Amino acid sequence: MSASRIVRRIAATALAAGSVVAVVAMPASADGGHGHGRQHQTYAKVVLGHVQYDSPGRDNRSDRSLNGEWVSVTNTGRSSVNLSGWTLSGQDGSRFRFGYLRLPAHATVRVHTGHGRNTSRDVYQDRRNHVWSNYAGKATLRDNRGRTVDTESWGHRR
Repeated sequence: MSASRIVRRIAATALAAGSVVAVVAMPASADGGHGHGRQHQTYAKVVLGHVQYDSPGRDNRSDRSLNGEWVSVTNTGRSSVNLSGWTLSGQDGSRFRFGYLRLPAHATVRVHTGHGRNTSRDVYQDRRNHVWSNYAGKATLRDNRGRTVDTESWGHRR
């Protein structure tokens, strides 16, 4: 056997071995280190931001007063997230379910308590009463499967 033929066989064997290692290692790295061998969708990039729980002025249940109460939801990731079916809930049992809303990367939407016209930056719960306590409370964001994505607390009951 010539030397060049031996070199080609060694190179082919090394290339084949490298391909096998790459194929075997791929499922372990694709699952994020969880060891399940399948991809898990994560929403760790969507967070609750500021909660404006005490609307400016008197709490007189006007739309101006109700819409002065809001919670910001921010996508800190690099790709958009569809919030359709996600919920924002309070300690009092109130719950707002998002309709179709694609939140772009690095974008924020404010969820207002009162009535208004939904846009890509502001959505409205269409409520007639204030939701967030001026003293202490907690807002919880859940995905469309009911899994808690983030919570934000304020006041003395943190």
